[in-house]
Amino acid sequence: MAAFAVIFNTNPRFILFIHLVVNDMIQLTLSIALFLLSYTLHRINVSLCCFFILLTLFTTENTPLNLACMVAECYVAVCRPLRHAQICTVRRTYLLMGLIWATSVVSVLPDLFISLVIEPLDFFYSQVFCLRETVFRSPHLIKKRDVYYVVFLVVVWLTILYSYFRIMIATRVANTGAKNAKKAMNTVLLHGIQVLLCMSTYVAPLLKQLLGFWFPENYADSLFVCYIIIQVLPRFISPNIYGLREKTFRTYLAKDLMCKVTMATHTLTVFGNPS
Repeated sequence: MAAFAVIFNTNPRFILFIHLVVNDMIQLTLSIALFLLSYTLHRINVSLCCFFILLTLFTTENTPLNLACMVAECYVAVCRPLRHAQICTVRRTYLLMGLIWATSVVSVLPDLFISLVIEPLDFFYSQVFCLRETVFRSPHLIKKRDVYYVVFLVVVWLTILYSYFRIMIATRVANTGAKNAKKAMNTVLLHGIQVLLCMSTYVAPLLKQLLGFWFPENYADSLFVCYIIIQVLPRFISPNIYGLREKTFRTYLAKDLMCKVTMATHTLTVFGNPS
């Protein structure tokens, strides 16, 4: 367990992975709580809705940015292996995580400040069905959101495409380490699929409008389906990319499980079966 903790606290790749998993756990917990409140109470206080929406948006927008950073780390590991230890340090990794949160906060928090200015005070004491569009309802905020989404989309996808093709070139050119390069290329490709699913968040408003037009009587059910596809599904891929496919993680996880099984067996042997 000590060696397991040391590796996960000193390896930038696993630090970013842990940050991604914790971030997605927070996101899913908040979004599920929001769904339960909305579906049981139907309409909740605007101020409470703003709190849940802001935290959910922070963690939602963190995910593609975190994935882009993980892809960049794979690129450095394969294409700049001699400088990997200098570029990808633990300190820089934590600074990068802070930058990810700062970027998400800067993109979302102005919505609250602008709404506080333009909306009447009574609005924040009213009750609404809790969606981003119902609490941050100004057309200017919707345009700002679309601009930020396009910028994030371009930056993240350029990072993934550049890293993927550079790793692919390194795979073909390198005489040694081709196996690791191919594995990194496959990892980047899986990240691309995951980001593609995460980016569906950016077309969610249009999708919700279409579903409301096609299925007006089952709009609430359509929102739930959108939530499963857009929010839940992408966050089930991360454990497979850096869990089941990662040899280091798999090895230490197996050792930890075997250690627990051995201790449990030894306890039963010493103290006997209570029954």
